[in-house]
Parts: sequence; structure tokens; C-alpha cells
Amino acid sequence: MRKFDINEDPHRRYNPLINEWVLVSPHRSKRPWQGQNEVLPSDSLPEYDPTCYLCPGNVRVNGELNPAYEKSFVFENDFAALKQEEIAFEDSKEETFFKAQPERGISRVVCFSPKHNLTLPQMEVASIEDVIATWQREYTDLGKIDYINHVQIFENKGSVMGCSNPHPHGQIWAQSSLPTEVEKTQNNLKAYFDKHKSNLLLDYLQQELKLKERIVIENEHFVALVPFWAIWPYETMIIAKRHLEKITDFSQDEVTAFATILKELTIRYDNLFETSFPYSSGIHQAPTDGIAHPEWQFHMHFYPPLLRSATVKKFMVGYEMMGESQRDITPEKSAEILRSQSGIHYKDQK
Repeated sequence: MRKFDINEDPHRRYNPLINEWVLVSPHRSKRPWQGQNEVLPSDSLPEYDPTCYLCPGNVRVNGELNPAYEKSFVFENDFAALKQEEIAFEDSKEETFFKAQPERGISRVVCFSPKHNLTLPQMEVASIEDVIATWQREYTDLGKIDYINHVQIFENKGSVMGCSNPHPHGQIWAQSSLPTEVEKTQNNLKAYFDKHKSNLLLDYLQQELKLKERIVIENEHFVALVPFWAIWPYETMIIAKRHLEKITDFSQDEVTAFATILKELTIRYDNLFETSFPYSSGIHQAPTDGIAHPEWQFHMHFYPPLLRSATVKKFMVGYEMMGESQRDITPEKSAEILRSQSGIHYKDQK
């Protein structure tokens, strides 16, 4: 019987954050592609678009006028997924298949820059620091609200990820419940902490730093790596080296280091296929429920859909929807490819 080769043979990898498995099929990365190719959106945008409802000085859909902002700008989402209104509700406690309960919350939009064409990889580190300061302020202010128990900071970049406006921006959804993915992570982090009296992600990071197989970028305070259990082809995660439960625990040096690694990672994404690389990214950190959470470790996920080129994406269909997540290219190979990319943006190399 042949010995198992993790780089060639089909196998499953365990994700301890959400207690789920992913099927890895390295041999399939060699198959020819005759499937769908995405149509690339224009990569040439103006600094200011008079028709953009996120640009400074423009009128939004609801009739409100944006200020002439010069840094990051936050406003209440005009089409909020959550509402602040308190709704009367009485749970009948009856056994039923038709469970529903009201969810209260706040949805905000964060414009990263006044410039319509300036994405994170092309921003100056100081400007990204300003975005981080905005995230810190919003996490604090929203988390102080008595009914808010979780603050989710995220970005959907690119039309292929459902982004409805090309002006670089992210969102913040704050709500009374822990969202499903966060609750799964919370439960597994807590179970590990209770059993080992240590932090799961910090223990994991120490092993990754020893192996050096999946590290993409590292600086004094943060590491960007392709997780051992990654699902998306070029999925990455940024983890703080020091025990930090939340973004407001950062020192000023850590703010600068986080801004730097965000810029360097997203530059490598753009350089990979010489396109403005789409992704969904999000910060996972301690809930704002007023309880101590030593089990939590600040980290940020990046889930990009591109697979083989700027026009070929990974689809989550069939087996992924009916069975479990699956990937072809190994996380080790993805990390090697991302690590080899230049730290200078491709537009600045020409």
C-alpha cells in the first residue's frame, strides 16, 4: 500500500475554529478549464465620480448630502439590513418548525477614502491607519449600546462579490445576537481555552511560525498566512502575535503594523493576476457583551473567489453545497504563490 502524500492525495483537513472539515483534492488542480470566465470590470476609475453616492459632496439615494470628507467617512446604511427599532415579541416556547424572532441592530458604511479609485493596496499606510482608527471608534461606540453584543466589520470588494458601488468602502453590522459563524467560533475557542488554559489561535500560530509552510507575510506584530484548513483558493488570515481580544487593544505600533500588513497582503492579491483582486474580508474579535473573553484572539479573514486567473473563479456548488467544502490547490501552494508576489503594486511597476 502506497504511503499517503498530503501534496498529491485526496484528504480532509480539520478547521478547529468552526469544527468543520474541508476536502482537499490536489490532483484536480491539473484539470483543464472550460467553464465560465468572469467579465472583468473596468480597472480605470476617476478620482471623483459625480454620479457616485459615496463620493464627497454628492447626494445619496435618500437625499442626504455627503460632507466634503478628506479621510474615512461613516454613515448609517441607507438600505440597512438591521434596524434600531425595538419590536415587541413574546416567545411562545411551543415546539414548532417555524421559529422566528426579531433581530435588532445597526448597519453602517465606511468609505475608506474620498478618492473613488483608491483601494486599500494603493492607499498610504497612514491613510489605512485612519481607517483602523475608524474601526476602533465604531467598535467602541457601537459596543457600548446596551443591546449590541456583536460588532462585525467587513468589506466586500469587487462586483463579483456583490459590491454595488466601486467606491472603496466597507461595512459594519452591529447586532444583539452572535451571528452563526461567530457563535461557532466562540464555542470552539471557549472549549479549547477551558480544556488547555491557553488560546487556540495563538497556539496554532506558534506552530505555523515554526513550520513556515503557509506564511505569506510576517512583521513584528502580525502574521498573514494561508490557514491549514483554508477553503477558498487564495484564502488568508491575519493573526496578531500578541494576545489581543479586540481591535481596541492595539498599541500605536500595532496599528501601524496592521495597516502595513493589510497593504502588503492586498498588493500581493492585486499582483497575482494583475487586477483589482476581489474578496470578502472580515474581522473576528471578542463580542461586546460585557463579558471577559480571554479565549478570543484578534484575527481577520480574506475570502477571495479567483482561482486560475482574473477571469476564472471558484464556485461553491454541488458537492460543496450538499457535502462539505472542497478545494484543489493546496494551502501550501497558495501560500508559496502569494509569498512570491512583489511587494510593489503592479501599477507602480510599469
